[in-house]
Amino acid sequence: MLINAVPQRQGAAGPRAAELPDGCVALAELAGHVLGRPVHHVRQTRSVSGVDRGIASRAELTGPNRAAQLAALEAPGGPVLTIGGDCGVELVPIGVARFRHGPGLGVAWFDAHPDLNTAATSPSGAFHGMVLRSLFGEGDPEFAADPALTPGNVALAGTRVFDPEERAVVSRGLVVTSVDALAGVEKLYVHVDLDVLDPAEFAGLNYPEPGGWTIPRLVAELDALARFEVVGAGITECVGTPREVEVLEPVVAAVGRLLVSGK
Repeated sequence: MLINAVPQRQGAAGPRAAELPDGCVALAELAGHVLGRPVHHVRQTRSVSGVDRGIASRAELTGPNRAAQLAALEAPGGPVLTIGGDCGVELVPIGVARFRHGPGLGVAWFDAHPDLNTAATSPSGAFHGMVLRSLFGEGDPEFAADPALTPGNVALAGTRVFDPEERAVVSRGLVVTSVDALAGVEKLYVHVDLDVLDPAEFAGLNYPEPGGWTIPRLVAELDALARFEVVGAGITECVGTPREVEVLEPVVAAVGRLLVSGK
């Protein structure tokens, strides 16, 4: 297993977005300790720029940040755990997994938000709210994945805050709303945005939403994925300090079990 720490913050909105790089490092250090693996720190620029064609910090996201991630995935030698940073870091590892494993790749998307906007519909211009839509090959062509994820091969889990366009996307069947509804999925990528948790469970959230899961609930849902061959995973949107992230040890361990054992 390879652990890549990707401290990107340019894809995020919110008052704590600037804390994402430090949160990434804290969580990656915990992951390295819990899983007994070295951490590869993927260099990311910290500069930000304005909104360009509906997407904030376009130049940083499509330039040095993306190039560094792609280089880090050239020869991983096994499953990869990506520690973010904002949710936008998932564009590269999921895109690479789709290329390597084919159209049967599925994704379990644990997230308070579905991230199904485009530049035309996003209320903020923050790419972390567009990344899953981009992985389906839709939206801005500089971000649209090719090959794209197969419609119906992504399951939302713990998702509770939708913009109108995102509800329309769900209605047309691009994603399903239960892991049990995944059909024809041969291999699985697991995405965990920590805002799937309730803010009372973990305070170090970049974009907290009420009504989330407990840590034991998230661990149980992750353990239930053991029937799949899990080929990659990501944990994102942490702004917690080294002391705060300690409560996430069971979550990191559950993700590690999936990556080590597969099916």
